[in-house]
Amino acid sequence: MAPALPLPHHSGLRMTHQGFSAALLALQFGGGAGGSMAPFLLQIVAIFGIFYFLIIRPQQAQKKKHEEALRNIKRGDRIVTFGGIVGEVVHVKDATEGAPKSGLEDEVTIKSAESRLIVERGRIARIVGVSTAAAQKS
Repeated sequence: MAPALPLPHHSGLRMTHQGFSAALLALQFGGGAGGSMAPFLLQIVAIFGIFYFLIIRPQQAQKKKHEEALRNIKRGDRIVTFGGIVGEVVHVKDATEGAPKSGLEDEVTIKSAESRLIVERGRIARIVGVSTAAAQKS
C-alpha cells in the first residue's frame, strides 16, 4: 500500500472558497466528468412545462368554469354541497357591502326535505339540475 499523503494546512474558509471557485469554473467551461449543465436544465424546464400544461392549466380552467356556474345559480336549481347535502335553491342573498366582491361569499338558502339551510355560495360542490324556469326560457 502507498503511504497516506499529508493534507495541506489551510483554514476551512479558504478551502471552501477554493473548492467553490473550482466548481464554478468546471460548470462554466464544461470541464470535468460532469460535462455541461444545459441538458439537465433543459430536462427540468421540460418537466415543469409538462406539469403546467397537463395538470395546472386544466385545473385552473375547471376552477374558473365552476366559479362561473356558481355565480349563475338561480332559484329552483338543485345543488349538492361539499358536505353532501342535496337541496333546491330557494333564495340567493348577496354578501355585505364592506366585503370584497368575489361572489362566492353570498348566502344561498336551500331546501332539503323539510329543512331550510343557509350555505355560502362557494361551498356548493356542483349543480345537479337547473331550474325549470331557466329551462323554459332557453
